[in-house]
Amino acid sequence: MTEPAVRILVINPGSTSTKIGIYENLTCAFNKTVRYHHAELEGYASIMEQKELRRAFVLSSVQESGIPMTSLQAVVGRCGMVKPLESGTYLLDEHLVHDLTSEESMRHASSLGGVIAYEIGRQLSIPAYVVDPVTIDEMIPQARLTGIKAIARRSIFHALNSKYVAKRFCRENQKRYEESRLIVVHLGGGISVSAHRNGRTIDVNDASAGDGPFGSERAGGLPVSAVIELCFSGLYTKETIFTQIMSKGGMQMLLGTNDLREAEKRIDQGDDYAQLVVEAMAYQVSKQIGAMAAALEGEVEGIILTGGLAFSRRFVQLIEQRVRKMAPVTVYPGEDELRAMAEGAFAVLTGREQVKHYGVREIENVR
Repeated sequence: MTEPAVRILVINPGSTSTKIGIYENLTCAFNKTVRYHHAELEGYASIMEQKELRRAFVLSSVQESGIPMTSLQAVVGRCGMVKPLESGTYLLDEHLVHDLTSEESMRHASSLGGVIAYEIGRQLSIPAYVVDPVTIDEMIPQARLTGIKAIARRSIFHALNSKYVAKRFCRENQKRYEESRLIVVHLGGGISVSAHRNGRTIDVNDASAGDGPFGSERAGGLPVSAVIELCFSGLYTKETIFTQIMSKGGMQMLLGTNDLREAEKRIDQGDDYAQLVVEAMAYQVSKQIGAMAAALEGEVEGIILTGGLAFSRRFVQLIEQRVRKMAPVTVYPGEDELRAMAEGAFAVLTGREQVKHYGVREIENVR
């Protein structure tokens, strides 16, 4: 007799979108995305106030799918800024939800994924999970230290997609992630470049703090003394500086657009400055890959490019020409975060992996 499919609801809120998927085992049976206009969201004073808008979309989409809510066995949501954690699938409980609703975590809509998943899980009396939050922290001690005692480098990056594509690469190349040495580059509004050694992310630039290459929206690493001068010039507020670095910097500030396709159109029309900006962004990404190669002692089995900007063949080639001698380059354009979350929950539900609990963090010494 055939075993019934494991049905999992997956919720992924973004800045201006909400995506949902219903998976039967690891096959997507239904998915839907809604995109919001900026004007539609401006009426909400905070991210938390958007919860009912996004929750209503999730519930109506499940109803539209024709799949009974009562047939779901688990629900998974995206996870925002919480405490540092090891990689894995975590049970959503009141402690995790409490931290997801903190001021820092609620700076991004992704945190609503976990909150909504928790509420739906309680309503249906089924487990709710998060998978590989952005705060996955497996960095070696040498990667944390800075020259200022009060400042330590943090591990905050596109962990969900980066871990997923690293494991996918290993599956497709008959390798074990737990025995591999890889560099994963997530190319988006912010760009994170991570070094993966034997199943752990031992180093990564903190794109959320302005570290690393500039992206389509983030300013990237800047000369510190110049930033200090800017902060104390009296011309800008703290919020203005923060916004310029985090969401209105990079290509957005330099070219007035965060759309690489628009930048490439200008290049094709003979815009030399647009070409310089795109080449400089690829140059900085390549340098960061070189840094992560050093973190892996020069032993790199593969370099993986992923994220939205990886759809651009021109941009990918600009990076490849600088790094291909280090290791073979594999490209997985876009992101598959819904499937990544579904895989994490499926592994727990089928006993392939142990569920983890928030606040229980046993970090091994990494040497």
